[in-house]
Amino acid sequence: MGSSEVTTLYRPVGPVQLQHIVASGWQSFPNRKVRQRYFYPMLHESFAHRVAQDWNVRNSGVGYVTRFKVRRTFLEHYPVYIVGGPEHKEYRIEAEQLAMLNENIVGRIEVIGVYGEVADNARLSLVTSDYLAQASF
Repeated sequence: MGSSEVTTLYRPVGPVQLQHIVASGWQSFPNRKVRQRYFYPMLHESFAHRVAQDWNVRNSGVGYVTRFKVRRTFLEHYPVYIVGGPEHKEYRIEAEQLAMLNENIVGRIEVIGVYGEVADNARLSLVTSDYLAQASF
């Protein structure tokens, strides 16, 4: 699939979400919690890094930044929301549509950033080992 047919998106996640991503074979994001109406993939990497640092680390001690590609034919049904400055752009995918988004992910979900208490986090070593075993550098 050509690059013009997919959009690269970013998503900050915590350790529990990352465990689900690993368990899916790096293919899908976990279902939202009942009180979470939307899944918010971001269009700019810098925005995802900021949220991972400021929000995920504060709430769980660790924040990961993921990168993934989604078919544009799926995303064209959703508006882009600007929630701050020019790089603060995101989609709002209804929780009920997350399975459809997962079906439209092209390739693997990648971890491209890690913040917080990673040295003492046993989950990181498990995730990193699995990721490195699967990665092609």
